[in-house]
Amino acid sequence: MSIWGKVIGGVAGFVVGGPLGGLLGAVAGHALDKAHGGGPEVGRPSREEQRQVAFTLAVIALGAKMAKADGHVTRDEVVAFKQLFRIPPHEMNNVAKIFDRAKGSTAGFEMYAAQVAKLFPHEPAVLEELLGGLFHIAKADGVIHPAELDYLKKVAAIFGFDQQTFERITQSHQPPETADPYGVLGVSADASDSEIKSAYRKLIHENHPDKLMAQGLPQEFIDLANKKMAAINAAHDKIKKERGLK
Repeated sequence: MSIWGKVIGGVAGFVVGGPLGGLLGAVAGHALDKAHGGGPEVGRPSREEQRQVAFTLAVIALGAKMAKADGHVTRDEVVAFKQLFRIPPHEMNNVAKIFDRAKGSTAGFEMYAAQVAKLFPHEPAVLEELLGGLFHIAKADGVIHPAELDYLKKVAAIFGFDQQTFERITQSHQPPETADPYGVLGVSADASDSEIKSAYRKLIHENHPDKLMAQGLPQEFIDLANKKMAAINAAHDKIKKERGLK
C-alpha cells in the first residue's frame, strides 16, 4: 500500500492525536466510509505505518505553514510538493484538504514541529530528512526566500539542531556547483584530513537510505535520501581532489 493509502484509508483505524491528528478531520468522513462498507476493511496500522503517516502529515502541515509564512504558494512549489509525495490523482483532493486545513489552522507551526520531534526523539536523521523535504519544496521556484529560510531555521531549532548543523543541512541543499563542500560535510576549511574523513563517514552512516528505510520513512523520502548521499559524496570527492587525497 502506498503512503496515501495509509494516510487516507487508514485514518479510521487509529488516531495520531495532537495537532497532527486534528488535521485528519479534513478526510475523516472519507476514511470512515471506506471502513464501513465503502471500501476495503481497514485494520489497525502497524507501528511503522503509524510513524510513516505521522511523518507525512508533519511534512504537509509544516509545508502548509511555510507557504503561509512566505505569503504565497508558487506553481513550482505545488509541483514540487506533488513530485515529492507522488500523490495519486484520486487522492489529490483529500491531500489538498489536509494542506488547507493546516494552513488555516490556529495551531502554530511550532506545535506541529514539536509533536513530530517527540515522535522521533532519538532519530535526528529522520527529522533531518523531514527538514530536507521542506527545503525541497522551498527551493522549487529556484530560490529559498529569506522568510522561508528563517522559517526552516526555527523548525530546525525545535527539532534540536544547533546553528552549525542547520548550516550543514542548508549547504547540502545548495546547487552542487555553488555548495561549499566543507559546509556540506559540516567541517571548517582548515579541518585536518582525518577530521574530514571522520565527518564524511559519520554522515554516510547516519543518512544511508537503508538505515532510514528501517526507521520507517516513506519511500518518497528514501529517494530524497539518495540525492542527499550524492551531495555528500560529491562534496567529499571535491575536497579530496583539492587536497590531492586518495
